Amino acid sequence: MKKRYLKLTAAVLAALTIAFTSCDDDDDDPKANPTVDQPTTQSVQVGNSVDITFAYTAEAGFASSNAVATGGTVSVTTDGTAGAASGNIVVSFTAGTTSGAGSVTLTVTDNDGNTGLNTAVLSISDSPVPAIAGIPATASVVAESTLGPVAATITMEDVPGTLAITANGEALTPVDITTDGQVVNFEYPTTIAQASTEIEFVFTATDSDGDIATANHTLTVEAPAIPVLVVGGNIEANTTWYADTIYELGNRVTVLDGATLTIEAGTVIKGQPGTGANATALLVARGGMLMAQGTATDPIIFTSTSDLLVPGQINSPNLTEATNGTWGGVIILGNAPISPKGGGAVAGSEAAIEGIPADDENGKYGGTVEADNSGTITYISIRHAGTNIGEGNEINGLTLGGVGSGTTISHVEIIANQDDGIEFFGGTVDVSNALVWANGDDAIDGDQAWNGTVDNGIIIEAGDKPFELDGPEADYVNGNYTISNFSVKVADSEGLVDNDDNTNVDMNNIFFFDLSTTILQTYDQLPTVTNSMTNFEIVLPGANTIADHFPAGVDFVTAVTDGNNTVGADKSEFMGWTFADANGQLADF
Repeated sequence: MKKRYLKLTAAVLAALTIAFTSCDDDDDDPKANPTVDQPTTQSVQVGNSVDITFAYTAEAGFASSNAVATGGTVSVTTDGTAGAASGNIVVSFTAGTTSGAGSVTLTVTDNDGNTGLNTAVLSISDSPVPAIAGIPATASVVAESTLGPVAATITMEDVPGTLAITANGEALTPVDITTDGQVVNFEYPTTIAQASTEIEFVFTATDSDGDIATANHTLTVEAPAIPVLVVGGNIEANTTWYADTIYELGNRVTVLDGATLTIEAGTVIKGQPGTGANATALLVARGGMLMAQGTATDPIIFTSTSDLLVPGQINSPNLTEATNGTWGGVIILGNAPISPKGGGAVAGSEAAIEGIPADDENGKYGGTVEADNSGTITYISIRHAGTNIGEGNEINGLTLGGVGSGTTISHVEIIANQDDGIEFFGGTVDVSNALVWANGDDAIDGDQAWNGTVDNGIIIEAGDKPFELDGPEADYVNGNYTISNFSVKVADSEGLVDNDDNTNVDMNNIFFFDLSTTILQTYDQLPTVTNSMTNFEIVLPGANTIADHFPAGVDFVTAVTDGNNTVGADKSEFMGWTFADANGQLADF
């Protein structure tokens, strides 16, 4: 839930109008200079020729290229495509009559007149150099099938030698070359994790004199054909979603009172794009049940229809943490006590949940049943969500409104949500093993006298605060909620913790690191109601002191150095099944 304070004078508005008008007059954003990749080193015999392929990018569009050589002559045989943003340029180098080093430098010029260049290094040899024949430039297979066998003929007069092979830079098992003209049968089995990706193979033959020949192959791994079922209506009876089908949310799909939606481990659910009343989301109404029990090997993934991910994949083939707000999110509502605005001093109030139009009766939450059960949610990843339904009203990655302690929630990952990661609106539910990365607002948000726990969590660069912790909005309150065992990579977050005077929270074993050296990120205030703050640790940036970041009090905070924290999360709970782990984000924890 955002706290917004906005006051604009007429002068400020006029200045903004001028500024925006000026921006409208600007040209498009400047494009990056062209880049040219360096080819692998090759050998060529004196007087002979060899083809060299340079890959380039040119955001402003390809205009021209120029090649110059040492140790021989060069000509462009296949130029870039006019206006193309990327491609390949092939040049032919003919060695001179002297052995030694040679080179080809290729310069690419774009349509803005900017240039980029790189140099291919060549070894010019007196003796015959190896050659590789029979490897096609490209091929395609469906994921979980095998490329090959591809018969590669290795011409190598100076034996013995080796054939080294890499796949996207990773070395495969080399092959000993013992005879001139040896045929190597190459096979490569693909996995489901490689679906919708390309694999770049480089074959390098090296003879006993150290002369080298290379060949390149690009393998396109296609996604298998998987049925897609668009879900457009509410779930009124017990329903199961299976891992052999991709389910698309065509609008706001509600699990109604009395119905149970069971989602099989490994299932992928994708939200179609939509905003306002058309925002897609999965909503579990009061009395509905969600049984989404993924596993550490087969998590359940909620993502966008723009994601090429298929069941069996953890990492997206095409989306990163920079993509957010493409669909709604997951909302679970229950009958546990809440303390909303206008509520009373005892349990029983209800409210309309944030992120759902107020006229939708299925968006009501709250009641008197502390042990209310909305189902079991384990090993789920919710990605690229948080679309707007109205000005300042976005859907959180996982919204929990009045959810009771009978609900089990464990191992939850929220990636790139435009609003908060997980927000608790009252209720008594506990959550364990929660990871939030690259959300647009707060990572963990507690409101309306929530009275549960969230234990063992990782937060990576919240857009606003890692923790926004509010108290009851009415007189009803029944104890404190607890946040424990968190590790927080702060990076460019706006702050650390945002409390209110009446925030009913206890926090312990919290570790902050990687703070900004340009933003003063603070724990803003201690609540004035009874609370417990213990065992905070922080890696201080620069010459800052604990008091700089905890102006309300330092007694519960210890400064530590990188890698020497004694509190925080157990990252092993997130390894193997999370998007964050697949993208190397757990290395710092």
